[in-house]
Amino acid sequence: MIDALIQFDFMRYSVICGMLIGILAPLIGTFIVVRRLSLIADALSHVTLGGISFGMLLTKLVPAIVISPVWSGIAFSIIGALLIERLRTVYKHYEELAIPIIMSLGIGLSVVFISLADGFNQDLFGYLFGSISAVTFSDLLTIAAIFLIVVCFVVLFYKELFVLSFDEEYAQIIGVPRLLHILFMLVVALVISASMRVVGILLVSSLITLPVASAMRFARGYKALMLWSVIFGEAAVIAGLILAFYMNISPGGIIVLLLIVILLGSIIYQKRREGGLVNED
Repeated sequence: MIDALIQFDFMRYSVICGMLIGILAPLIGTFIVVRRLSLIADALSHVTLGGISFGMLLTKLVPAIVISPVWSGIAFSIIGALLIERLRTVYKHYEELAIPIIMSLGIGLSVVFISLADGFNQDLFGYLFGSISAVTFSDLLTIAAIFLIVVCFVVLFYKELFVLSFDEEYAQIIGVPRLLHILFMLVVALVISASMRVVGILLVSSLITLPVASAMRFARGYKALMLWSVIFGEAAVIAGLILAFYMNISPGGIIVLLLIVILLGSIIYQKRREGGLVNED
C-alpha cells in the first residue's frame, strides 16, 4: 500500500480524506448522541442520497448542465436539516416525529430519482458504500473546507453546544439563541455529505454514532468522551481503508465492522472492569 500511496494520487486523497472524516464524524457525533438525536444522521443520509441521485438524473436529462452529485447531495442535506429543525418547532410535543418524516421523504426521493436515472451504476454504488478510487482532488478540497468549518464551529460554540446537548430547555432559558440549533443541524448535514465518499451514504451514521457508543462505556467526562470517540473513529477508518485496499472491496462495510468490533471490545472491557471492582469489594 505504501507504493500505491506514492504512485497514485487518488490513494493519497482517500487516506487524507479518511483521516479528516475519522475526526469529524465522531466529533459531531458526541453532541448528536448525547442529545438523543442519533437517527438524524440516518434521516439526512437518505436525503443526501436523494440529492446525489437528483444530480445524476439532471445531468442525464440535460447534458449541458453538469452538476456534481457531491454538491447536489450537500444542497439536499442542508435543506433536509432545515426542514427537520422546522418540523421540530411544528410538533413541539412530538419533536422526534420530524426525523422519520424527513427520512421517509429522502427515501421516496431517492427511489424515484434512481428509477428515472435507469437504476444503479458504478458511481452511485460508490456513493452508497464508499470508494477508495473515486476520491478526487476536488473532493479533498471540499472535505478539508468542511473540516475547518466544523472544527471552528465546535471550538467557538463548545460551551453552548455542551449545554444544548444535555438540556435544551435550560439552554433556551439562559439565552442560547435558536440560530445555534439551526447552525448545528447545518453542520451535521455538512459532516454527512463530507463522509459519503469514503464511508458511503448508507453507512455514514455508523461512523457518527458507533465510536461514541464505544467511548461511553468507560470515558469519564465530556471531553474524554469526545477524545476517545475520535480515536476510535480514526482507528476504524485508517484500518478499514488499508483492509479495503488489500481485499479490493468498498471501505464502508469494513469500517463499520471494525467499529462493531471496537464496541464489543469496550463492552467486554467494562464488564471485566466492573467484575474486578466487585471482587475487590
